[in-house]
Amino acid sequence: MNVITNDTIKCPLALASLVNVIDPEIGLNVVDLGLIYQLDFDDDKRIVYVTMTLTTQFCPMGESITAAVKRVLEKTFEDYAVLLSLSFNPPWSYERISDEGKKILNR
Repeated sequence: MNVITNDTIKCPLALASLVNVIDPEIGLNVVDLGLIYQLDFDDDKRIVYVTMTLTTQFCPMGESITAAVKRVLEKTFEDYAVLLSLSFNPPWSYERISDEGKKILNR
């Protein structure tokens, strides 16, 4: 799991909160699934920038997952706005799943 960030202190806190966001179809959190690509923090503007993906562009739970990611980060960083963008470049693949996630999925 390689998440790009500009803040090595806030990023682990963000990721720790995002493990509570579960992809309901797969039953694994968005962090271990490798859906989070980048988390950047603008302390002057009080904004968290999130770049993430979904397992497919046509994920039927996409809106629910992205709303949950935004909601969790807004709760974790209460005085920050959260700007989320979806990217499918690179496309998600099984290789993005963390070792812990693969254990959970028994693969």
